[in-house]
Amino acid sequence: MGETFNLVSLPLSLFQAGAGEITEILIVLLIQLSIILAAAKIAGELATRFLKIPAVLAELGVGVAIGPFALGGLSFFGVGPLFPIPLVDGKPAPIPVGNELYALAQIGSVVLLFAIGLETNLKQFIKYAGPATAVAIGGVALPFALGVGATVLMGFDGGGGWTSPQALFMGAIMTATSVGITARVLADLHRLDDPEGVTIIAAAVVDDVLGILVLTVVVGISTTDTFTIGSVGWISFKAIGFCVALTAVGILVAPYLEKVLERFSSTSALLCIPLALALLAAGLAEFFGLAFIIGAFSIGLALSTTRLGHLVEAAMLGIVDFLVPVFFVVMGMLVDVTSMQSGLVFGLIISALAIFSKVVGSGGPALVSGFNLRGSTRIGVGMMPRGEVALIIAGIGLSHGIIGQDLFGVSILMTVITTLIAPTLLVPLFRSGGSGLRNSGQEELEQGAAIAEGAED
Repeated sequence: MGETFNLVSLPLSLFQAGAGEITEILIVLLIQLSIILAAAKIAGELATRFLKIPAVLAELGVGVAIGPFALGGLSFFGVGPLFPIPLVDGKPAPIPVGNELYALAQIGSVVLLFAIGLETNLKQFIKYAGPATAVAIGGVALPFALGVGATVLMGFDGGGGWTSPQALFMGAIMTATSVGITARVLADLHRLDDPEGVTIIAAAVVDDVLGILVLTVVVGISTTDTFTIGSVGWISFKAIGFCVALTAVGILVAPYLEKVLERFSSTSALLCIPLALALLAAGLAEFFGLAFIIGAFSIGLALSTTRLGHLVEAAMLGIVDFLVPVFFVVMGMLVDVTSMQSGLVFGLIISALAIFSKVVGSGGPALVSGFNLRGSTRIGVGMMPRGEVALIIAGIGLSHGIIGQDLFGVSILMTVITTLIAPTLLVPLFRSGGSGLRNSGQEELEQGAAIAEGAED
């Protein structure tokens, strides 16, 4: 039997004589991408054709299957593993995939949110900004309270009680909402412009801002003695101010940008320059303490008001089809099923509370903001998936030493369950038909009566 070795450390002579380390990394990345894209598209086709479920679920599932904790961590015929877990100081890294692959996946999430922003109706977005804010606040407050309470009552607080870093962190991770996963499902269903769809996307953006603030407070309390209310206020001001300012400036500049790009002889500039602005906004958002996806979404939303936005939206299809599946497959790769065994009961309880807290915490405010029970349920379920946001938060907690492998496994279990259940419930909720607005039924009856009276006359 030949010696088993890691694909990443294969002899350079197998690739190219005299090739350097960068060449080796590139070749490995290309092989990994080929496997990811082929697996994603085959699984997506089978899921949509035979199982009648969104392709995003298949992409997440195939990511788990071929990831470093499953098939991707095995060696075949003395070669492999294909997706080894990187080591940091001799220990497995918090993010169990290579930096290059993870970075490319995050670019996929930026592209996804930019495309979602282009598809979003700005007038609808502004119209439902009030309900969306209420939905986001409810979707942060109740999950945080239940996460902290459950951690203390189940004895996973390390003996520190209600203000322990472990309890506060579990509350923080419960507040997360993955706008990317819900947005993908809504886009597949062509419901992004529905009142519920617009409210979910707007609320998820606000939720992201609030969730980052909560996480910042928790990490600050856990890691430093100089963390003050003043620093929290400054972080809040930067985050909210940046989000509002970027969208406002984008809306003002968009018509002028359209006129400038119309003078370009290269039609590719119509795509590349707006996409460059989205990437720049994403980087600035991260610099100001926000998630980068908010910056990309804000630029897309600003351009959606112009004819240029529609041209860019059509031109983006190829890029979206390439990068977005990579994002969802890599998110599935981060899941370690075996780590969920410790604290399994607590993980199931946290998962149930995670579902309940978003459906009630976000759906309740929607119910009193003009939506009926059908619409508020759609919104609550749409806010349910934690997805990549919770995975990133969990990695931060583990790398800072705030939580151990037991709570990390609980976080992953909660993330997986909410991420898989939400699209599964959301599809039939929208396909069942009917308006989600409280007064729409009465309006339809009145319109029907008026038509009938006109026919009689």
